Amino acid sequence: MEGITNRFPNFQHRYYTSNPYESYPRTYSQPKEDNGVVKLAASAGILQGIAILLTKASEWCGKKLMQGKEFTSRENVEKIASKMLSENKLDKTVAVEFIDKTNAAQVAAKYSKSGINILGELEPVAKGQNAFYTDQLKLAVAPKSKPSLILHELGHAITAHKGKFLKFLQKSRIYAASVPTALVLLNNSTQKPDGQKTFIEKHAFALGFLGFLPTILEEGLASLRGINAAKQVKKAVDNTMNLKPLKRNYAFAWLTYVIAGLGLGVAAKQSVITEKNS
Repeated sequence: MEGITNRFPNFQHRYYTSNPYESYPRTYSQPKEDNGVVKLAASAGILQGIAILLTKASEWCGKKLMQGKEFTSRENVEKIASKMLSENKLDKTVAVEFIDKTNAAQVAAKYSKSGINILGELEPVAKGQNAFYTDQLKLAVAPKSKPSLILHELGHAITAHKGKFLKFLQKSRIYAASVPTALVLLNNSTQKPDGQKTFIEKHAFALGFLGFLPTILEEGLASLRGINAAKQVKKAVDNTMNLKPLKRNYAFAWLTYVIAGLGLGVAAKQSVITEKNS
């Protein structure tokens, strides 16, 4: 499921169960082995601090998104959604539902014919906290309280029915969480006998971020599809539409994915450092 809000990757890794310094003498000139431990501890502390800051930043962006105003009426949003579906020949393929607490169970039951129970996924939507598109059910949902989120989700629906490259961008998120582990395994097989840093050790953060970059690009594309469709309807139907709130909301949503990519980079760096020094 592609959602406009994001669950932050689990990159907060705990390095130590005890004080790493307590078994070493407090002198101005410590043995060489101590310097390695000190550097490791410093790196761990810095990365952990960055991880915490990224989590806070993602939460802040998410709150700003949910607090954002709607740019037009639900009626106009439905017109834009209808245009997006018809122009991409998805009007008979993809269904759209607006969710609140009164109809969440009903909508879940409606689509349970496929043997999939989405009531759990619909609960945060009903609270106005999420929106998503699932290609398995050909279904896009958004909160009744924030109907404009549906345009982003229909952007995902359009991408899902485009060429192989765009489908790759969309599906790549499935493998993103495995990037740190993959880098650790690759790094173990490329260790240099002289102990010098490998390419992966030097660039683990960037490689981790690159692992999430396809998702960042695809999320941005989904939002652009929604914004462009809104622009077209504004010209044809209601020139009083103010698209600034829509762009602002989608910008905050996109930033949560950029932050998630940075988080994956931190996770990759942490994993490589920890494994090398374990």
